Amino acid sequence: ALTAMAATRLFLSASPVKSSLTGLTGGTRSSLGLTLLKRSPDRTAEPKAQRRHAAHFTYHPDPAPAQYGPTQKMNLFQAVTSALDNTLAGDPTAVIFGEDVAFGGVFRCTVGLRDKYGKDRVFNTPLCEQGIVGFGIGAAVAGATAIAEIQFADYIYPAFDQIVNEAAKYRYRSGNLFDCGKLTIRSPWGCVGHGSIYHSQSPEAFFAHCPGIKIVVPRGPVQAKGLLLSCIADQNPCIFFEPKILYRAAVEQVPTEAYQIPLSQAEVLQEGSDLTLVAWGTQVHVLREVAAMAQEKLGVSCELIDLQTILPWDTETVCKSVVKTGRLLVSHEAPVTGGFAAEISSTVQEECFLNLEAPISRVCGYDTPFPHIFEPFYIPDKWKCFEAVKRMINY
Repeated sequence: ALTAMAATRLFLSASPVKSSLTGLTGGTRSSLGLTLLKRSPDRTAEPKAQRRHAAHFTYHPDPAPAQYGPTQKMNLFQAVTSALDNTLAGDPTAVIFGEDVAFGGVFRCTVGLRDKYGKDRVFNTPLCEQGIVGFGIGAAVAGATAIAEIQFADYIYPAFDQIVNEAAKYRYRSGNLFDCGKLTIRSPWGCVGHGSIYHSQSPEAFFAHCPGIKIVVPRGPVQAKGLLLSCIADQNPCIFFEPKILYRAAVEQVPTEAYQIPLSQAEVLQEGSDLTLVAWGTQVHVLREVAAMAQEKLGVSCELIDLQTILPWDTETVCKSVVKTGRLLVSHEAPVTGGFAAEISSTVQEECFLNLEAPISRVCGYDTPFPHIFEPFYIPDKWKCFEAVKRMINY
């Protein structure tokens, strides 16, 4: 496949193709040139500086937290770096490892840490995800605070056996004589606008079926730092998925000192009375816009909940909200079948059946591989969610 892709790139970049395309205006017509033009949108009227991609949401920063001390303006990847810096400074056993982390990582989350703390504490690994996690398990069992990076969540699958059969079960199978609770696995996650099948996936539901691990997804820089530090301190192996589309898009005032945000506690971002909206990561910002649209266009009051921790998730906060509103919409980027929205829906149906005024709605990705040029049609954007809100209100 790689050879075919390379050949295609070479062919398309060859000078005869360029000549054919350029020569179309001068009377020289090639079948390849005509075919490519037919398949390409007309660019003649577009400004040169036009942006190829636009985000499907608007990021609204959270207010600066006052309870954790002085703050500094950071985007999400800088908040992650700050959390890792705090950990390395305060814990002499902490080590960070993964592909390219010594150079700062592909998203710059570990930039400067090797220079500050040395090559024995921040170091690169071979391109082998099962080896990265397997090493992390061993380091954690030996007493180190092990922080592993999987370069993209899409490539976590080679490590699936190590996570599910080893890390998650280590304490249980030894009768609590041994554990790897000091292991944290970080990974960039979710759609980014142009990532296609191998750089856009949201695999949280695969791991939510596995007792013994915790799964966390932050919505912004303040949560990213506090939740990551909680994962590192937690005495259970944790998977920390970082929405990569927010690495630079999300900017907030983040405390510079270490602080923790409790795991397994959802946050009610907006109170409402007519309908409950539940999401995590990037999708929280999509539903924030949906709540505003519902209020403005329909007069519908929405309660918005950021789940934050996928496993173990906060059933109490969600169910309490649904008892009040009588309606629930859950949205995530991952495919709808077997997605974590199904688990939430099932639990709420069991716990709140007599309170429901309409069927629970799941607005999620389609049951297809994540597309490239069709990403805008695939993602559960605000318009799909808004249509679901209208159906529920009119039920």
